[in-house]
Amino acid sequence: MDRGGSGAVSGGWRITWLVFALWLGGCAGPARVPDAALLDDPRPLDERRQALLRQADGLVGTPYRYGGADRRGFDCSGLVLYVHRAIGIAVPRTAAAQWRQARKVPVTGLRAGDLLFFRIDRGKGDHIAIYAGGGRFIHAPSGGKAVARANLADPYWRGQLVGAGSYL
Repeated sequence: MDRGGSGAVSGGWRITWLVFALWLGGCAGPARVPDAALLDDPRPLDERRQALLRQADGLVGTPYRYGGADRRGFDCSGLVLYVHRAIGIAVPRTAAAQWRQARKVPVTGLRAGDLLFFRIDRGKGDHIAIYAGGGRFIHAPSGGKAVARANLADPYWRGQLVGAGSYL
């Protein structure tokens, strides 16, 4: 009986399964969103959050432009960059970098001005939006569309949400 050979194979499978399990654990699934509108943090909004929301709301209707980060047009991360810069906060340029560097916040207890991260393609946090409160958010959806308001009550957006963060 060759226990050394079968043990090596068995150990190899354990390592393979362990690596696979760790890989799956690193692939965040959709964030859990309550059935009703999100339970917003009840604290009043400070001046920076209010200013950020005014900036974002004033850009609704601006055309989508891939790589855009000014009033001629925005992509999702360009919109986030622009409104934060307008209130004196530096954020990275891409949605992926914004996801990595944002302070993570729980999906329940969001505050208007926090950021919502969605997985649309394969990446984690490859679409970003500005939370406006009451389950609503402002984002630059995609080519051919304009900066718009949307709601987490929409099953599509609920299913794509992977987390939330903030620079405020």
